[in-house]
Amino acid sequence: MSAAAGRPAWREKPRPATQAAKAVALTVVVLLVLVPFLIIVSTSFASNREVVAGGGWVLWPQHPTLRAYQEILDGGIVGHALWVSAGVTVVGTAASLACTIGLAYALSRRDLFGGRPMLLLILFTFLFPPGMIPSFLLVKSMHLLNSYSSLVAPFLVNVFNLVVLRGFFQSVPEELHEAARLDGASEWLILRRIVLPLSKAALAVVGLFYAVSYWNAWFYASIYLDSGHWPLQQVLRTYVINGAQLADTSTGDASAVAAPQTIQMAVLVVATVPILLVYPFLQKYFTKGVLTGAIKS
Repeated sequence: MSAAAGRPAWREKPRPATQAAKAVALTVVVLLVLVPFLIIVSTSFASNREVVAGGGWVLWPQHPTLRAYQEILDGGIVGHALWVSAGVTVVGTAASLACTIGLAYALSRRDLFGGRPMLLLILFTFLFPPGMIPSFLLVKSMHLLNSYSSLVAPFLVNVFNLVVLRGFFQSVPEELHEAARLDGASEWLILRRIVLPLSKAALAVVGLFYAVSYWNAWFYASIYLDSGHWPLQQVLRTYVINGAQLADTSTGDASAVAAPQTIQMAVLVVATVPILLVYPFLQKYFTKGVLTGAIKS
């Protein structure tokens, strides 16, 4: 029997027909993703005449304009909501990372008193999360209604992210901890000088998870905040789904005002692009960070 015949099936060279089928399937998937996104971006840059001629959608604008972006970012509610989302995302991600790192490192230590019951209690909250009414009553009792803290304080620690970080911290060799203790290092110094530099992959993944969660938050914002304090995602939802007019278009010149579809697509682009710009730089950490933490835990 030849060497080629004895190779496993997954090491066999694919047939031309199989390669062609994979190429066709991949092309179809890419088109299904890129074409709607291209339509959204193109419509946001299209003129009123092109939007009307295309029935509300434009695949490629012949006369691109930034009128829609100027309207939504010219000191209106969308511009304010963008700053709110950016602030909540930055502050919330930093606070969540700090709390999650501290708790995950403590739970990763075998000599922590009560560590196992504490971990089980935390996992219990993951299996049985609180409902909307208890969450609202908690936020109200803390006097956080109509405050941006209501979008951060109740969601500081995510149990899934905590488990991932705990597993990653446990993968750090115990010999490094013992050597550092022999040199007189405290737990805080061990965490800062040894554990965190070795856990950059997990920290990048967890940080992105938190950032996406805070950036896309809209449900609790609609409950805890009034319309003047809404983040970008809630403004986007109200504008696109309910058709509410959020930008000041009362200029008196109808030709100087962007079409409603153009403004909707511009808001959608502004709400989507920041995450798309960050994700490629952290993608290489995803497999290493998530799989290591999941397998170890």
